[in-house]
Amino acid sequence: MSTRAEGGTGDEILINVTPRETRVAVVENGVLQEILIERAGKRGLVGNIYKGQVCRVLPGMEAAFVDIGLERAAFLHVSDIRSEYVLDKGPPDITVTATGGDRTLAITDLVREGQNLVVQVIKDPIGTKGARLTTHITLPSRFLVFLADSDVAGVSVKIDGERERQRLKEMVNAFRTEFGGGYIVRTAAEGAEAWALRADMQFLQRLWSSIQDRIRETSGMIALYEDLPLVLRVLRDFVGANVEKVRIDSRETCQRMLQFADKFIPEMVTRLEHYPGERPIFELYSIEDEIHKALGKKVPLKSGGYLIVDQTEAMATIDVNTGAYVGHRNLEETIFKTNLEAAAAIARQLRLRNLGGIIILDFIDMVSEEHRQAVLRALEKHLEKDRAKSHISQVSPLGLVEMTRKRTRESLEQILCEPCPLCDGRGSIKTAETICYEIFRELLREARQYSPRQFVVLAAPEVVDVMLDQESNSVAQLEAFIGIPIKFQAETLYTREQYDVVLM
Repeated sequence: MSTRAEGGTGDEILINVTPRETRVAVVENGVLQEILIERAGKRGLVGNIYKGQVCRVLPGMEAAFVDIGLERAAFLHVSDIRSEYVLDKGPPDITVTATGGDRTLAITDLVREGQNLVVQVIKDPIGTKGARLTTHITLPSRFLVFLADSDVAGVSVKIDGERERQRLKEMVNAFRTEFGGGYIVRTAAEGAEAWALRADMQFLQRLWSSIQDRIRETSGMIALYEDLPLVLRVLRDFVGANVEKVRIDSRETCQRMLQFADKFIPEMVTRLEHYPGERPIFELYSIEDEIHKALGKKVPLKSGGYLIVDQTEAMATIDVNTGAYVGHRNLEETIFKTNLEAAAAIARQLRLRNLGGIIILDFIDMVSEEHRQAVLRALEKHLEKDRAKSHISQVSPLGLVEMTRKRTRESLEQILCEPCPLCDGRGSIKTAETICYEIFRELLREARQYSPRQFVVLAAPEVVDVMLDQESNSVAQLEAFIGIPIKFQAETLYTREQYDVVLM
């Protein structure tokens, strides 16, 4: 499936802006790989820094809940608490650490109810769960991530060359004598010049100083720092040498991005482009169709096989099936080729749907150990471009691949959809026959308690049809048994599982 409107093989970023919603599509080699959505009434919180107040300490969970002014209190685990002061030694409102000397401290050693903490959101609220917090403050820029509570320099593992890693580390260490603090060199810094790293470091130090000033000058719960809006985060986090174009359908947003790029990422200025066309940009590149497909369970493969994707609160499962693909040689070769194709499709679906947490992959059973390892290597290779961290285990005795993928924001389905009001999120509803028998039981219960002149049953038309057709004999027998006439009334606005029994 090609989503490109014109030639070229590089990556593109397409941005659709409306007054209340911004959508970003990441297209790699003509194929949609990621979709990011930000709504005005529900902006992401990851990266935001707050001064909050501990509202509850849970020793059994080694965690605390912190009020940062959101609808639900946020969650802070003991492992995410800085380790500098213990409660009975340090100042009363100071951020503290999870380790004290050689002994591990309990949550009650570190925080107490009513205590003020400076915290950062590391995971957005998802479903019924509140945001996840840390007291290890980090601030990202184009090339670096500043570590507020560290004095070390590290380099992203995605930068492979040892000479380049050493060069970047030496430059950062040299500048740290001037600025201090800890830093991680981001993947985008590969090949960056010394002046660019120094400029980033200076920017981050100024930003951190301004946040510290706000911490000292303010009291109570307050947002100290909010991360950039989505369109600017895309420029900071996504763009690189492999991005040919960033097309934006809003002139105002394009101008804002140009100003940001001119100041922080000058090499991107020529790649930013306003899209003035009358046809919606997402429709032109078939992005709308791809989003619609990503909300479905079935994902077809070019070979004729398909995936079945199921997302639940506990985990996500992906099942691989050969479907119509019969191969040309033998069964084992057919299965192997289907699984290889599925590995690429699974990696794309994980990014596109933003599935996170525990993920179970049910590849078609392979006899050959060599084939199993080849499929795992293929999956790992296709996940290399994924910005979310993942861990893949070996094939289990049941033939399943267990993996985890870091979840920091809601999945595409959670953003765009809600549980079905008809089935309450079960994914299935009771048959009309089942509802008929429920009504029979309800009529028997009511008849034992009351002595009405008549029962009137209000139900969905399809349920009433079954009552008066297939179950007409059962209705007559029930009327004779309870000695009370039963009347049925079809209500077009009732769902299948909805009914009322009225006593006359």
